[in-house]
Amino acid sequence: MKDIRHGEHLWMLWEGEGFQRYYDNELVYFTIGHVDIEDNIVRRALASVLQRDGLADALSDGFRLLESAVGRWEHAGILPEEQDYIFCDSLGVTDHGDQVEDALEVSWVKIII
Repeated sequence: MKDIRHGEHLWMLWEGEGFQRYYDNELVYFTIGHVDIEDNIVRRALASVLQRDGLADALSDGFRLLESAVGRWEHAGILPEEQDYIFCDSLGVTDHGDQVEDALEVSWVKIII
């Protein structure tokens, strides 16, 4: 039987632009929409992604990484002719003054590994 973990597919590693990282050992995961990162189902899904991405050996290790995680809710979108998301304001304007196609609410979780 295939191991299905609901919600796991919702979290993606942030590879876009505009999200400030202060340390080399920080990773940022995101999901579209405003989610409560204190919710048990959300935490379990994210811990599972950390395990599947090789950052945690076990689900319990993923939960430990989440103990110091910081969550934020902002907006992101994709610029025309681009593929990766970029940080923007609620109107879809980036720090550089460019306009994304559709500004979406995004939940970010910054994890120190």
